Amino acid sequence: MDIQIGRSKTVRRAYGIDEIALVPGRRTLDPDLADTRWTVGNVTREIPIIASAMDGVVDVKMAVELSRLGALGVINLQGVQTRYENPTEVLARIASVGKEAFVGLMQELYAEPVKPELIRRRIEEIKAQGGIACASATPQVAGQYGPIAAEAGCELFFVQATVVSTAHLSSYETLDLAEFCAAMPIPVVLGNVVTYEVALDLMQAGAAAVLVGIGPGAACTSRGVLGVGIPQATAVSDCAAARDDYFAQTGRYVPVIADGGLVTGGDICKCVACGADGVMIGSPFARAAEAPGNGFHWGMATPSPVLPRGTRIKVGTTGTLAEILRGPARLDDGTHNLLGALKTAMGTLGAKDLKEMQQVEVVVAPSLLTEGKVYQKAQQLGMGK
Repeated sequence: MDIQIGRSKTVRRAYGIDEIALVPGRRTLDPDLADTRWTVGNVTREIPIIASAMDGVVDVKMAVELSRLGALGVINLQGVQTRYENPTEVLARIASVGKEAFVGLMQELYAEPVKPELIRRRIEEIKAQGGIACASATPQVAGQYGPIAAEAGCELFFVQATVVSTAHLSSYETLDLAEFCAAMPIPVVLGNVVTYEVALDLMQAGAAAVLVGIGPGAACTSRGVLGVGIPQATAVSDCAAARDDYFAQTGRYVPVIADGGLVTGGDICKCVACGADGVMIGSPFARAAEAPGNGFHWGMATPSPVLPRGTRIKVGTTGTLAEILRGPARLDDGTHNLLGALKTAMGTLGAKDLKEMQQVEVVVAPSLLTEGKVYQKAQQLGMGK
């Protein structure tokens, strides 16, 4: 329903993940029967969760462990892993600096040039340890770094920016996304988008998957700095409609990946119910004991030399990566055993696989997270944290 916010502007209501709830149907099933497998590009995984290409989240060790556990991790080709021979020392400096000095330190550290030989080395290190190598770069350098990563054995390449479109205007030569996808010998994931039209454009350009989400991330400040974004429930639903229409027209299925703002198992379940095939998350994995950020998390756009669009947040360390992904849960707030949460929700809703999960009934429910939770809130337990 359109809403008039003034005589000159009529708007559409958009919904966030916290504003909706999933409705049980007439059938339930044993969670063990829920099939959570998904395929992106040529890679099939049991867990439809990707760890974000952020320096506090994914390094070689994390990418390998995520692969072993049934998920995926993406390494940032413009991060400290490819700028420094020994990124451990750099990450320790980022974790130790005070709040006031953070932005300046990040601008200093990320001024170090990316080294092509380190791109090759990191990909090869992941492969040598049995991991699935996925890498990310912005459109400005994807044409340069993509072929290097592919030659080194990368299996999925992500072209990511705050907003990506096929109709970018610039005073300098820009990446032709369709040409890039066609030229790359491996599948290319494109994002981020939040609208039906742009998602469809990226699919037509050859995207192997589309990332959905602008500004909801825990460390992202784009919505405050730029005023840009659409709440995730609406954004995912709109882009999923583009996927379904594109599939009906072409027979090619392009997965939609909800990226940003997802912290709990319930968030992931609701994104799939809105139409997502998988999700990309950062801060929940930054809390893993194996994460390179030493209990801190910051966004990919944070080191911008002219307009930092994110901040460093302290997330702490709450458990191992295995506990966060597969349990057993050590916390009561929904941030551990994400796969178990998804399977249990699918069982409760009677969804045998992710396609059935995308069809469950969704209602607008602003009080979902607060109704009856007065004691949890007062004692800062569970959903009251």
